[in-house]
Amino acid sequence: MASESQLTNEVIDEKDALKSSGNAPFYDELHVEYIANLATKLDAPTSYEGAVTEHLRMSGVYWSITALSLLRSPEDVDKLMGLTSKLPSEGEARAEQRPAIVDWVFACYDALTGGFGGNVGHDGHLLYTLSALQILAVAGMLEDPRLEREAVVKFVSGLQQADGSFAGDEWGEVDTRFSYCALSALSILGALPEKDEAEGVIDVKKAARYIASCRNFDGGFGCVPGAESHAGQIFCCVGALSIAQSLDLIDVDLLSWWLAERQCDSGGLNGRPEKQADVCYSWWILSALSIMGRVPWINAKKLGDFILKCQDNDDGGIADRPSDMPDVFHTFFGVAGLSLIGHLHGLNSAQSESYQKIDPVYALPTGVVQTLGLKAQIIGHKSGQDKHVLVDDRLLMYDVLEGAALVKK
Repeated sequence: MASESQLTNEVIDEKDALKSSGNAPFYDELHVEYIANLATKLDAPTSYEGAVTEHLRMSGVYWSITALSLLRSPEDVDKLMGLTSKLPSEGEARAEQRPAIVDWVFACYDALTGGFGGNVGHDGHLLYTLSALQILAVAGMLEDPRLEREAVVKFVSGLQQADGSFAGDEWGEVDTRFSYCALSALSILGALPEKDEAEGVIDVKKAARYIASCRNFDGGFGCVPGAESHAGQIFCCVGALSIAQSLDLIDVDLLSWWLAERQCDSGGLNGRPEKQADVCYSWWILSALSIMGRVPWINAKKLGDFILKCQDNDDGGIADRPSDMPDVFHTFFGVAGLSLIGHLHGLNSAQSESYQKIDPVYALPTGVVQTLGLKAQIIGHKSGQDKHVLVDDRLLMYDVLEGAALVKK
């Protein structure tokens, strides 16, 4: 465990990050209003966006709740979103259509599989099972008797394949995203075995070895062995290995170099070479760099500028790139990116004092992670004559692997 915070300009220079805003403010009130009103817009009978995203509503709710939880207190989130109780409504019909979010989450439970679906009546899937557990964690409802813990653990563990990989559901698609979802879900449930535990619900060591088999010559990771390196998959693999206490399987400097190379002239980050910058990679890349202690390898000032330029200054929300339409996916990852570079936590506003930090491993507010006592591993790097290990203060509860210059075969 890290014993002291050594945040210096070598780790995250928050003052520089704050200067990145230039003349572009952070539109706090607009973003809160955008998120709070999104459900009403998507539920409208004529909403095209609501129709095409119906299958992934669980993840959409997670993005909304978590983004808002970084900007407002739990009490305000509950009032704005109806997290644990129904929102006040003008008519009884509306109240019947819009249950409390927690109630809706339990309505999405698939008793046949033991997992949660993307919406009511949908089959259970690892992606939406993790989103459901994350929502319940933010709501402080993981002890709700409606949560069939043993069944959910059985669903997740039953998807591990002989090679250590995980399928997303009974139909067998394998992807490193699912490895992250499985390890994170089991950790949140308090059911993740130790790395060397022989009789656990899953084989953590085999899971880590499978992820390592997806590592490429450039240091990155793909969705399966031999697949192209992609920043989204890299977060999943680094995050999974962090939860599995197996970051020694990463070539830290090579991977950090590849991720740093994703910064474009605009200041934004792309997911692969020769692609445009996109706000969502502010999360995928910064989270991985945070876990590896390499955030200084990118220009946080330029990245902050890029994210702020992607805000909608009329209706709120954040888009993938400047002048595009905002959506909740990029709004969440944009807010999370601003949190990871320290931008949100030193703004001279009344609201900024209550902003929560995002945890780069579990993609949850740090307060939620601390309350649950979740475990993970991060990489620290010694610096200066006293050779202190530099660690971001939001990660002090985790085990620290120093340096990790070598990769285990």
